Amino acid sequence: MKTLILLRHAEANSNDKYAPDHEKCLSKRGEQSVPEMALKLLGQNIAPSLFLSSTATRTVSTAKHIIKALDLSADILKTDARLYLATHSDILKVVEEQENTISELLVIGHNPGLTNLANHLLSNFHLDNLPATGIVIIQSITQSWIEVYQSKSSLLYYDYPQKKGHTSRKTDN
Repeated sequence: MKTLILLRHAEANSNDKYAPDHEKCLSKRGEQSVPEMALKLLGQNIAPSLFLSSTATRTVSTAKHIIKALDLSADILKTDARLYLATHSDILKVVEEQENTISELLVIGHNPGLTNLANHLLSNFHLDNLPATGIVIIQSITQSWIEVYQSKSSLLYYDYPQKKGHTSRKTDN
């Protein structure tokens, strides 16, 4: 089994209109949402052994906040420039390159790539937009990351800050 955790970066600061997109920092609201989502991730008994992040400032900052909140080692984080504003197929290529010894992988990136990847891996999951700091946890019945796209996958968990009502649902692909 492989567990893929898709995490959209926390809300970026939109006040600095002159900052290049790649360099945008988290807003105060974004920083506040990360510990909440870290606790929700912890509640799912998920322990990723690798965090893959886009190189954008807001994604790296989101990753570092999650790592700190979960009291994990900083060396669990690897950045990959290919994840910056990547399409779902580009994200999938990065995922497929990971060592098969990793069973739980967390990818921190951007929309629309993350939303589209969740929808492609889960045919019964129709997500319009993964919100800032939103999490989608997908379990695939395979031993190899390269086979995730073709394998039977199910939604283990979907949540985001301030989501009302039930936070977990399970569907099959």
